[in-house]
Amino acid sequence: MKKIYLVMCVLGLALPYYHLIKFLNQNQWSMNGFWDEIFYSSHPVSMISMDLSVAASTFLVFLIYQFKSKKINPIKYIVCLFIVGFSLALPLYLYDTHDKK
Repeated sequence: MKKIYLVMCVLGLALPYYHLIKFLNQNQWSMNGFWDEIFYSSHPVSMISMDLSVAASTFLVFLIYQFKSKKINPIKYIVCLFIVGFSLALPLYLYDTHDKK
């Protein structure tokens, strides 16, 4: 199972950045319009954006709870969450905590 989590970490890093680079390349390496397209381009895109926002926020609250109750260090997961996204942070957390008692 850990190998699957590791593959998901790689995909969680590669796929979002692939599309970010494509967006930047099409817009002369400018972030202008990025947030408008994410949240307001269409209802299906807005739905997915809001779904991921709630999931990532829930994971952040979970990390804070884990930090307070079990004294884990959530820094690398929080950095991954804000620098790359939920697609890397969750698989990395699952990878690190798999088989821990």
